[in-house]
Amino acid sequence: MDDGTFRKVEKSSKAMYGPRRILVCGYTKDEQAEFSSVLKEIQMADIPVKFSVDADGPKILKTILEEAETRGTEQSSLRRAVIMSGLTQTELHNLMGSHRESDLPRPLWASLTPVSESWSLGDLLEALVREAEMMKKRG
Repeated sequence: MDDGTFRKVEKSSKAMYGPRRILVCGYTKDEQAEFSSVLKEIQMADIPVKFSVDADGPKILKTILEEAETRGTEQSSLRRAVIMSGLTQTELHNLMGSHRESDLPRPLWASLTPVSESWSLGDLLEALVREAEMMKKRG
């Protein structure tokens, strides 16, 4: 997403925008462990992961991504989503593909952009829901 529009992500070793981190929202404690297992299987366990909590909703994405990683927290009531920052385009594709093959429920996906880093997590999640609904209507 870039200022509310989609852009196709190619497969390359080029790092995308932002610090190398993954922000995971709305996963249960068991799903958080499974997500970590998926990262380990695809040799991406070195990437810091932050499992969001409800208090993260009004925070700015850049601030959340700068905070220390957290693992094994309780599920938040935030929408289920995975927000990637600083991953290579190939890593993004590997993570999405491996996640799809796992038993994990389908999340909303996003990558951090210069525009979205200044948004609150709640605002980004709302925008992702709207975009998912628009894509569904397109067929």
